[in-house]
Amino acid sequence: MSEGGTIVRLRRMADQIGKNFAAIGHDHAARATAEHIRKYWDPRMKAAIFADDRSNLSPIAGAAIDLLVSGANTAPPAADSQFNRVDEVGHSDAG
Repeated sequence: MSEGGTIVRLRRMADQIGKNFAAIGHDHAARATAEHIRKYWDPRMKAAIFADDRSNLSPIAGAAIDLLVSGANTAPPAADSQFNRVDEVGHSDAG
């Protein structure tokens, strides 16, 4: 894949991660997205997205990259904004 194709793919991946966390609010979603990228992306992937123009990213993904580049703490949000585990009982808003 060409370098141009790679950055387009990385942008799409970052945006998808941010979209998955959007329900927990912008700030928490940005931190969760940043933490995911920090933990799971290859150093080459991170270097490429860090060097890219953030105006090409969704607001959540752009904020996540800003957090990572600045060296901010990306620890998971407080427990009250975490999703339930698969095997966790209760805490459901379903009827």
